[in-house]
Amino acid sequence: MRHRNAGFKLGRNTSHRRALLRNLTTSVIIEDRVETTLTKAKAVRPLVEKMITLGKKGDLHSRRQALSFLMTDKSVERLFDTVAPRYGDRAGGYLRIVRTGFRKGDGGEKAFIELLGAEKQLDAKRQKRDDIKAKKRADLEKQLEESKTEEIKEVKEIKEEAA
Repeated sequence: MRHRNAGFKLGRNTSHRRALLRNLTTSVIIEDRVETTLTKAKAVRPLVEKMITLGKKGDLHSRRQALSFLMTDKSVERLFDTVAPRYGDRAGGYLRIVRTGFRKGDGGEKAFIELLGAEKQLDAKRQKRDDIKAKKRADLEKQLEESKTEEIKEVKEIKEEAA
């Protein structure tokens, strides 16, 4: 019986589960949006909200607590400098879990876990990525065009030599 045993075990032992949740928390803070399974997203939500609450406090003790839990110094800096100030007037509910469908291999339910108010940053990242892809595509087309013109010149030279 599991009376009074709350929480998600996620099919892992304690140390593996703790490491997984720490990594996911760090990734959510750094990336603003992470795709994972629905159960993992539900398990990591309270941890990310606790980290944001620590970030909102902003004192040295809170920073040290965040450093002891999060995996990188970069994530702690981002938490205290950009993420936590976003939610200064909000009293909780910093995350959104959006179901995205089922995984092809085993049918596991997938979901995005994302920080609220991060749409602008995500749109900027998406726009930057699209611009880079468009530039690469244009460069490839330019190279193709140049190679075609070179081939045509070579064919003309061969025909002229043969004649």
